[in-house]
Parts: sequence; C-alpha cells; structure tokens
Amino acid sequence: MSLARWGLAALVCAMAAFGAAPASAQAVQIERSANTYHVAVCPHGNPLGTARCFAHVVTDARGNPMNGKLSPNAAGAPSGYGPNDLRGAYNISGSGSGTTVAIVDAYGYPNAESDLAVYRNQFGIPACTTANGCFKKVDQNGGTAYPRTNTGWDQEQALDLDMVSAMCPSCHILLVEATTSSLTNLGTAVNTAANAGATVISNSYGGSETGTSSVAGFYTHPGIAITVSTGDSGYGVQFPASSPDVIAVGGTHLVRSSAPRGWTETAWTGGGSGCSKVYPKPSYETDTLCTMRMEGDVSAVADPITSIAVYGPAQSGKSQWLVFGGTSVAAPLIGGIYGLTGHTPTAASGIYANRSQLNDVTSGSNGSCGGTYFCTAGVGYDGPTGLGTPNGTGPF
Repeated sequence: MSLARWGLAALVCAMAAFGAAPASAQAVQIERSANTYHVAVCPHGNPLGTARCFAHVVTDARGNPMNGKLSPNAAGAPSGYGPNDLRGAYNISGSGSGTTVAIVDAYGYPNAESDLAVYRNQFGIPACTTANGCFKKVDQNGGTAYPRTNTGWDQEQALDLDMVSAMCPSCHILLVEATTSSLTNLGTAVNTAANAGATVISNSYGGSETGTSSVAGFYTHPGIAITVSTGDSGYGVQFPASSPDVIAVGGTHLVRSSAPRGWTETAWTGGGSGCSKVYPKPSYETDTLCTMRMEGDVSAVADPITSIAVYGPAQSGKSQWLVFGGTSVAAPLIGGIYGLTGHTPTAASGIYANRSQLNDVTSGSNGSCGGTYFCTAGVGYDGPTGLGTPNGTGPF
C-alpha cells in the first residue's frame, strides 16, 4: 500500500470533514490503494494505554468522504457490498434466534438507533429498536450517562452495527459506549457487555501490547465469543487481538470471480498479524515458528478497495451513506456469524477444530517478514488471514 501525503491545507480539510480539531498536521493521513483513497477514521499515533478504531472511510483525493453515490450496477442501492453480497460470499444463511451480540466502542453516538434503522430498511432487514426490545445502548457501566461524541468513533459504531445486522438479522444488539478510548475504559465496557448476557462481544480497535498485562483480564470471558480486529497498519501485533482468550480477525481483499465459489480473496495489505511478545501460545495454535500467541485466527473482507456500504455520520455529524474498509469490518462480521449460530466457544479453539470448513486464502502479504507465514498468506495457516474466511457457519 502506498500513502499519498498531502499538504497542511488538505490535512486540515480532511480533519474538518471528520469532526476533528486541526491540532496537528499529522493527525490524518490520506492513504491510496490502487485508485482508491481512504482515511483511517481514528488517527494513528494513539498513546500507550489507549486504543484506536480500525475503520477506514473511502474518500476522494482531498479526504472528503465518498458519500451518497449510488452503485451503477444496482439502481438505487448504496455503493459498496451490502448484506446479500456478504452473506453470499461467505455462504451464510438463516437469520438467528435473538441471541445478543454486544458491540464495544468508545465515545457517544446519539444517532446510533436511527442510523441503524436506515441501513436495515434499505436492505430489507427487520427493524431493531429499543421499542421492540432488539436494540439497547448503555454507557460503560451499564447506565445512560453517555459519553461525549467523536465523529470517527461514531463512524466505527455505525459500521459495527451494520455488519452485525448484515450477518444476523434477528440478533439483539447491545451497544456499549466507553467513556474514552483508554484500554481500561474499553475493558470496563467489555465486562459490562459480558455481565449483561451477551453471547458475542465485537471489538474493532487496538493498540500496542506494551503494558497491557494489567488489562488483559477484561477479555477473559469463557463461553463468550470475543472477536477483535487485528489492525489496519500492516504487519505487526495489536492488543487485544493478541490475547489468547479472543478471536483475532484479520482482513482480506474480496472480489467477484468466475471461480466455483463466485468470489476470490487475497490477504489485505493493511491487516495486522504477528507473533506476540507478551502473551503465551494457546493450546489450539499449532504453528511452529512463533512460540507465543500468533495472530490472527480467521479473516473476512477489509480492503477499502472492496468496500462495504454503511449508513452513518459524516461531516459535522450529518448521517448519510458511506463506504468503509478496515479490519473493523471483519470483526463484527465474524461476530454476527457467531450470533447467528448461538454457540458459546472457548476463544478460537472451535475455528481450529473445524478449519476444513473455511475458505483458505493462499496469496497476498501485509508486510516484510522474510517470506514467512507471519505476514505472507499461503496454503493452510498464515498470520494475515488466519485459517481462512467463513464458508458457512460450521467453524463458528
């Protein structure tokens, strides 16, 4: 992936578009993948002890979100893959039976329920509202003292809500909003989700492993599927994806093809992977070069080039259709599949026990690692795509 670096004026313009104060010129980077421009909605460079979300919104060359445009291939439909595309690509059927999928993110999103309603209505998914008992939003302590808003994290929340809805139309959704993006606050929100009875908890964020041993316990909840994005900066380890107690979800480039499946996938250049320096190797992992926890475990679409339709906030919080990528797509997508099955796994062990039921992703790379599986996709297990992508619900 190459980065298109722009001058101060373009950066300030892009920051204004995302509702951020133009405090520094390096807070926003416009990235270019092939002919697609995109921006990480949560700026890089977060301090130790904090996390950043991994959503990327597709933009024009100046960093303005590409919103409101319609697909030339489907009259009236928003740009980007929709639920039918994703369910078809991953051989997913059924609607679920009301299990609760929790989404943990930082900051407040006042329009979460109304934006979700637009997405679900567009694609013919039954309403999920507070009134019908399907949707609930709480603060990190389970109350209604919602935190201040942040446009980037609001966009992340919109993406997460829509991906769970796409995979599991009948799942109940619990949105837990942490006060800030500190790992302590996010971890508190995870505990709140677990205590509220969620079967699945999706987390589309991460940060450095350094000093995280004190917060690792927040992600240890046996019997709950905790999905975590592996990152959006290429080869390198992120926490909490490196925790042995979670399901680390990497990213792919997903396109239609003439293959029998109808789709092909390669590793996304921006997805994270690698060998932990902090966390021990779980018993379900059998790769030989990493003696510690290796990420990821499984993967799904993430490349902004092969982007996803989302309805959420853009400039000044105004809601409209947007297109997204990042492993922030993949974690709630896999979380929705777990919600669909209603299973209660022990970390990622079920995926490893049923690896034959996945689509093996055998090409692509997310960085330089001497050609090893740490950053290079190949037959069988590899870091960027784990054991592969969903081919039905069996491994979940």
